[in-house]
Amino acid sequence: MDKKIAVLGTGANGSCIAADLTNAGLDVVLIDQWYEHVEAMRLDGLHITMRQSEIHSKVRAFHLSDVATMREKFDLVLLVTKSYDTRWHAELIKPYLKDDGFLVGAQNAMTAQVIADVVGPSRTLGCAVELSSYCFTPGEIKRNTAPDRTWFGLGSLGPSTMGREEEVASVLRSAGKVELVNDILSAKYMKLVLNTMTLATMAMTGGELTDVQPKGMTELMMMVGTESLAVGKKLGHGVVPIFGLTQAEVEGSNNLLMKLIEKINHDIGPGRGPNTTLQDHRKGRLSEIDMINGYVVEEGRKFGIETPGNQALVEVTRRIHAGELEPNPSNLAIAIELAGIRTVDAG
Repeated sequence: MDKKIAVLGTGANGSCIAADLTNAGLDVVLIDQWYEHVEAMRLDGLHITMRQSEIHSKVRAFHLSDVATMREKFDLVLLVTKSYDTRWHAELIKPYLKDDGFLVGAQNAMTAQVIADVVGPSRTLGCAVELSSYCFTPGEIKRNTAPDRTWFGLGSLGPSTMGREEEVASVLRSAGKVELVNDILSAKYMKLVLNTMTLATMAMTGGELTDVQPKGMTELMMMVGTESLAVGKKLGHGVVPIFGLTQAEVEGSNNLLMKLIEKINHDIGPGRGPNTTLQDHRKGRLSEIDMINGYVVEEGRKFGIETPGNQALVEVTRRIHAGELEPNPSNLAIAIELAGIRTVDAG
């Protein structure tokens, strides 16, 4: 395969994907704005630690400022940045994307249309991802979902790219399982539903997603997920299987929301470390919650749908980022009160 590939945004997940593609012999460059991380990759490559194994990858890493000096154009750019950085990264890389190339956002939130607005729908595919990892030390990544438990859902946004999905799927198979999805926006929204339930809730307590939750946590998560599904229905998104689940498994579950949580629990496994939002809290960095739970709140408002559970998580997350709160189990009681849940003792 002679495709020229860039991974734009090589934090934890981007580094995992880039290392797999590089080790598969593909022509890959890595581009990131974290100076120390780029320098560490240049010096020693990437070191990925998984539960059962470790891999090392000698990669070609570039600073974001190096993009202006690049002369080659890419057949495929995988965008693995924070969702709120999507538009400006898409504009940055647009001049370096081939006319028939693809810019694919392997991200949380509903970023596919943002990318299509910048580079055009004929150069965009939608992508939903199940990949868990974290990074606090430059060049050193802890990956929870090994390639056999990593999942990419890939699909066209419209007719201009139909039939070309395999061009990208063949690349991503080096990093995980790939499923071609007919309704990729619904698949991305289903991932968002799961994220609304789990990311802010776990991060605000400073804990992890486990089989046994504190009192009130499950009720809050179910409230949030139910709100998110209701908004998604109004937006026209169907209930579709993700993460390798089948339609029969989704339709046969008497509690779809718990089914999603159980699947992510199984695939990530124990000892997973902080989720992406808790990583953001610990780094003092803005999280994506405004584009996840906040997106549900904003879209729900347009349809007259009340979303107090999602709004509560947005507010608690805002307070943490502002330094008014620290990630702590006591935040659960605050969120429950803000959500208007009166029947549960969160103590």
